[in-house]
Amino acid sequence: MYCMKGNNPGVDDRNTNAAVQPLYNLTRSDWWLHHINKCDEFPPEPGNFLELPVNGTFTVEHAVNRAFTTTITSNPSIGTYGDGKDHPDFGLSRDGKNPGSDCISEPNMHTQNETMAAGTAFAISYTSNLAEVTPENLVVFTVLYNTPWKRLATYHVPDLPPCPPGGCICAHGWVPNACGEPNMYMLGYRCNVTGTVASHVHRLQLPAKPPLWCELNNRECVNGSKQMIFWNQADGNNVKVSGLDKFGFNKFPGYSMKMGYGNGAQTDIFTA
Repeated sequence: MYCMKGNNPGVDDRNTNAAVQPLYNLTRSDWWLHHINKCDEFPPEPGNFLELPVNGTFTVEHAVNRAFTTTITSNPSIGTYGDGKDHPDFGLSRDGKNPGSDCISEPNMHTQNETMAAGTAFAISYTSNLAEVTPENLVVFTVLYNTPWKRLATYHVPDLPPCPPGGCICAHGWVPNACGEPNMYMLGYRCNVTGTVASHVHRLQLPAKPPLWCELNNRECVNGSKQMIFWNQADGNNVKVSGLDKFGFNKFPGYSMKMGYGNGAQTDIFTA
């Protein structure tokens, strides 16, 4: 993960939250792969890859601070949720909610409960050079509904082709569903696909297309490879929504079927 140890040169910061700062109303050069605070300039250590087992699963940690993850080995504060706590009855009680609000703000989950969590995604680009990653070659390959919620999140991997010798570049994304500033999150990873079979290799459909709002008509959903959602920035957006959703709330694009993303491995991203 980029920026895992923070964004100060030569410092291994066990108390950093640089990687999870929200992105809102920024220029494309600043929000892309979290350049606003130079996170894209702090790659993981050589040989450190997020491993993606073909037709398997991988697990990551969602947290508001590195101190609440197992990425530090000395006295981390580990809990069920991403603030190092267990929160019994979280989402069912007033725990974490300010007076007069149904939104959980401690930690800032941008949701009222698990069922309303917007969903998160991982995308992959078949290059080992971060500078070569574009919206068109960064393909969403897995989605996990009702996240972020608990600290541990497990994603399913489709039958991805192998990465080049230097590995691939992946990105994690999230667009909150109301409950606070209408921002987005994007962070880079070095990743590598494992377990591929040479005699059975798919190719990704490229270029990836921007998703479209299709909540009330599945025929309007974009089929095949889709880009990540880039929204509510000063420029570089690939999604625009307005009006109300079917429940009468303001539309928020997210990693769900309302934007054409199914839950789990995205199996429609390959050529025939």
